[in-house]
Amino acid sequence: MNVTTDSLPFADDAPDRVKVGVAEFAVATGDTLLTTSGLGSCVGVAVADPTASVAGLAHVMLPELPEGRGDPAKPAKAAAEGVERLLTAVETAGGDPDAVEAKLAGGSRMFDFSGVGEGVGQRNIERVREALADRAVSVVGEDVGGTYGRSLELRPETWTLTVTSAHEEVVEL
Repeated sequence: MNVTTDSLPFADDAPDRVKVGVAEFAVATGDTLLTTSGLGSCVGVAVADPTASVAGLAHVMLPELPEGRGDPAKPAKAAAEGVERLLTAVETAGGDPDAVEAKLAGGSRMFDFSGVGEGVGQRNIERVREALADRAVSVVGEDVGGTYGRSLELRPETWTLTVTSAHEEVVEL
């Protein structure tokens, strides 16, 4: 098991499973599972070099941060910064930048703020897509939008992203 993370796994976690918290990311290889939960308007960004069995997962919280409001303890808080740091970590772990592809989940409209414009979930999806396009990373699967929360499980060795929800069918990307 090879894991790179911006935070340590919880002490009671199995060594082959890493929980990714809000505004965090982790990278793993082989049979190590990367998981995150509580995706409402947040977007789960999974990236991988499938040939190298290197994958990473970020839990992106916001489309962007106000100028000068970055938080080193939350490296994936905003879309562009989170995607960039995640891609850099996958490359550092042995992923080929030209072979990396992405899968997305989340970005729900959890609350109705009529008259306020697009919801934060939709803006998160758009900014994540833009950040991936800026690095020429193709999105090969997604389960985004809607009005329900999601949990994710990423398997680097098979490049499978499993999306679960209390109200929808299990989706495998």
